[in-house]
Amino acid sequence: MSTIVLKDVCKSFGDLEVLHHIDLDIRDHEFTVFVGPSGCGKSTLLRLICGLDEITSGEMTIDGERVNDVPPAKRGIAMVFQSYALYPHMTVAQNMGYALRLAKYPADEIRRRVDAAAGILKIRDYLDRKPRALSGGQRQRVAIGRAIVREPRVFLFDEPLSNLDAALRVEMRVEIAKLRADLNATMVYVTHDQTEAMTMADRIVVLRDGRVEQVGSPLEIYHHPENRFVAGFIGSPKMNFLDATLTEINGTRAVVSLPGGASVTVPANAGSASTGAKVVLGVRPEHLIEGGGGDSEITGRVIVVEHLGGDTLAHMEVDGQENRIMVRTTGDSRVKAGDPLRVGMESVVCHLFDDGERAFPRLV
Repeated sequence: MSTIVLKDVCKSFGDLEVLHHIDLDIRDHEFTVFVGPSGCGKSTLLRLICGLDEITSGEMTIDGERVNDVPPAKRGIAMVFQSYALYPHMTVAQNMGYALRLAKYPADEIRRRVDAAAGILKIRDYLDRKPRALSGGQRQRVAIGRAIVREPRVFLFDEPLSNLDAALRVEMRVEIAKLRADLNATMVYVTHDQTEAMTMADRIVVLRDGRVEQVGSPLEIYHHPENRFVAGFIGSPKMNFLDATLTEINGTRAVVSLPGGASVTVPANAGSASTGAKVVLGVRPEHLIEGGGGDSEITGRVIVVEHLGGDTLAHMEVDGQENRIMVRTTGDSRVKAGDPLRVGMESVVCHLFDDGERAFPRLV
């Protein structure tokens, strides 16, 4: 068992509180990803779990044992940092086995563990090399191998792919996912990249300003965000937001009108609001239909087109809307900057938010 439970955990640096009343359960053998913008507290939270920083108030347990005052070396946790932090004068094998040597493990056991980790990570051919002879991806594998040889209860990853180029990031995402399957361990992973979170996590913890905004599976958070921040942060490109007015409410739907006369019926429970209230309609770029169709349509003018090969992103302005709208359409789209563009939407994919940015519960 490798469960981590945080109860009402706060962290302050002097008078500045950076984490506010965190309640979180990390399940056994789960891949949990902390995601959020820079400065939201995700790395600080990871450091509290590891024991590199002290908890100001609250309680943390690992497998039921209170660990607030347990030193990092005795928590059964291994951490992989953003920087590789490899010793340049040591070989790959020496770097991977260094912590075991400090702990006075027998030489045969160190060799066994290093060889096993190198096999998992496919770096046996590099064991006699020094870090300067390795690529960035190979160095990151060595850093991960250094954690594996300790055979910890929990692996912590602090933005381990941020120093790699785009192609290597994709490759290493796959490698870490395979590693998780091979080790069947509890893993906690920090990133600001929501694509990494969506593709790797069993559960995502979305943080903002030191608070947990939402916890759920990737698809739960994608389809049922609890507020505008989560809706806008999860998804690439981010969700479009349109100012609207609530014109009709019943238990299973809410009808909203948009500037320009369009009307949309959203399958959401807006019973906490009143008719005439200002609301925000959310719809993802991939759910807008170039050329119109669906249950409702809006028209605007294209200002920028980004051709990505398989996809095309069209940025458009809509009369009466402060925010620009982004449409994700096919790679062979002929749309050009300056064109008028009509787009349609299916009501079933729409989201609705109140003026306090909370989402009305979606019923689909």
